[in-house]
Amino acid sequence: MRVLIAEDDSASRLIHQMIVEKCGHDCLVAEDGEEAWEIFQDAEVDVILSNWMMPNIDGIELCRRVREERRAAYTYFILLTARGEKEHLLEGIEAGADDYLTKPIDAEELQVRLISAFRVTSLQRQLTEKTQGLERLNELLFEQARKDPLTQLGNRLQLREDLEMMRGRIERYGHRYSAVLCDIDFFKPYNDHYGHQAGDEVLIKVANVVAEHLRSGDTAYRYGGEEFLIILPEQSLESATVVADRVRRAVEDLTIPHEAKTPPGSLTISAGVAALLPEGDKDIEVLLNDADKALYRAKESGRNLVMIHEPAGET
Repeated sequence: MRVLIAEDDSASRLIHQMIVEKCGHDCLVAEDGEEAWEIFQDAEVDVILSNWMMPNIDGIELCRRVREERRAAYTYFILLTARGEKEHLLEGIEAGADDYLTKPIDAEELQVRLISAFRVTSLQRQLTEKTQGLERLNELLFEQARKDPLTQLGNRLQLREDLEMMRGRIERYGHRYSAVLCDIDFFKPYNDHYGHQAGDEVLIKVANVVAEHLRSGDTAYRYGGEEFLIILPEQSLESATVVADRVRRAVEDLTIPHEAKTPPGSLTISAGVAALLPEGDKDIEVLLNDADKALYRAKESGRNLVMIHEPAGET
């Protein structure tokens, strides 16, 4: 262990250091409570062996500060005192001390206290490691529950949670959003012709293309079997259309053979784009429906196209 000795008496400090080092522990020494506090803030310390009566910061105040620090690793605190009244000792324990020794210190008694300190700090360290492991596992499970296992894009659960957050931002801050809904052209014939494993590989490749074209703050989801949704915060309809066409061209540039469509060629996607402006009286679901309508138009117009949503009455 690493033991910090806070002792203003030089002779006592040397004796304590010799005992601690003889027990096989590393030692840090401070001439008073103030220096001990400075050392503690800069170093990892397992045990503090502190005199009660010291100038500037006494042992009680040092103990209180250590406890208020609330580090992940527990620091075992032993108070050294020449006084033995129960009320006096109770004050030290209430301040956060774990144990005490009466001065002058007996070497064997100090060794016993250090053994106890080692057991306590070791158990606490193991508990901390398990707790941190559980926290990391919970975070991983939380993330996995919100990702599509095949494409690693957001799933429907993630989308539902994000849409609620988007609604709040639209209402409070007037944020605007654009949406791009993509669909792989003639995916069912591809799956039937090449097999489901090849179909899964295509879904992964297209998802990777989508992810590669996201800016910081953009999000992408697997919206359906072969559909992908991209949400673009603070982008106009025009800029979102540029993103959609880049994704479309990037998928086409993969030159994945698709012999099952007529005429045979490479695998492509179609996309529909819609925008939700803060001044418009629209709900976030309307944005998704508008993108879906634009996607349908792209399909009907020959596929491998990007279409924007045109509200009724506009040309």
